[in-house]
Amino acid sequence: MIHGHGGNIFALARELGYRPEELTDMSSNINPLGPVPGLLAHLQVHLPRIQSLPEVDAARACVDLAGLLGLNPAHILAGAGTTQFIYSACSALKSSKVLIVAPTYADYADACRQHGIEPDFFCTRAEAQFHLDLAELEPKLPHYDTLFLCTPNNPCGQLIPLHGLNELARRHPHLRCIVDASYLPFAKPQLQGSLAALQAQNLLILWSGSKIFAIPGLRTGFLCAHPELLARFQHFAQPWSLSTLGQEAMHFLYANQEAVQQFVQETHQYIQTEKGLLFERLHNCNLRLIPSDTSFILIQLPPHLEAEQVRVAMLAERLLIRNATNFHGLDSSYIRVALKDSASNARFAKVLLQLAAG
Repeated sequence: MIHGHGGNIFALARELGYRPEELTDMSSNINPLGPVPGLLAHLQVHLPRIQSLPEVDAARACVDLAGLLGLNPAHILAGAGTTQFIYSACSALKSSKVLIVAPTYADYADACRQHGIEPDFFCTRAEAQFHLDLAELEPKLPHYDTLFLCTPNNPCGQLIPLHGLNELARRHPHLRCIVDASYLPFAKPQLQGSLAALQAQNLLILWSGSKIFAIPGLRTGFLCAHPELLARFQHFAQPWSLSTLGQEAMHFLYANQEAVQQFVQETHQYIQTEKGLLFERLHNCNLRLIPSDTSFILIQLPPHLEAEQVRVAMLAERLLIRNATNFHGLDSSYIRVALKDSASNARFAKVLLQLAAG
């Protein structure tokens, strides 16, 4: 298990002698607006249900997600976060040659190595703002049986065109394409039909409630794929993998689809506004901000600054950001920041401007 993630606010608070609430966690890529209004109250009402086991296979939660996204419930498997599927993928798919589009989330490689597989990397280029060129990737694919990629990508934030990705998968039916779509609702604020362009039978889509609904502690992860591929993962599934409250959260979201859709659109509008302000504040100050389709932004620092230096300086202001050095393909000149409330975003920009000018 790696420990290089963002969001390790509890250990850091203990180390610094703070309460977690005293830190603003701009390293964690969850919705800056928090959970959907009414969700926490709903969970509180249903808290006594934790005295009983949840539904063993979370079948109702799969039906609920299918209703939210416009999918067939038979094409959905629920788990304890998408992490469960990432770490079982190599065994379930009998992978032997794995390619990862980088820089990206480190758990894909970590999961491969846990199964004795050393993955290869296809690295997008900084000069192209880390956009993935599918035409450049395609010639590599015949040499692999499994592909991991994230869209929009973490930490770069770019959305890969879904139709192009689908057609790429169709042209390589031998390849199992694992597409992490955990951040897709930030880029496509219409939930219903958002995965419609991804229909190739060799695509496996990871979908998370953690990010867009700001409930990572409930571990609401799903795998969307053709039933033949899902059956391979069911062989490794454990009973009761989605908790009682996690299942109840999905039911609330399905039962309140109109409010949920409005919330997702409000999130999108908020992010666009705050992102515009951040880019404006940091314009012309020797910083390179990578355009992002999500709530987080990858920033390249000027030559006199390093990521760890900036992270420590931000901690003095009780702001936790992500040192992006341990993303494969990045170096010590990169940080990642996730938008939060307006005041925190402005405070971050002010501190970074001072450091960049120094």
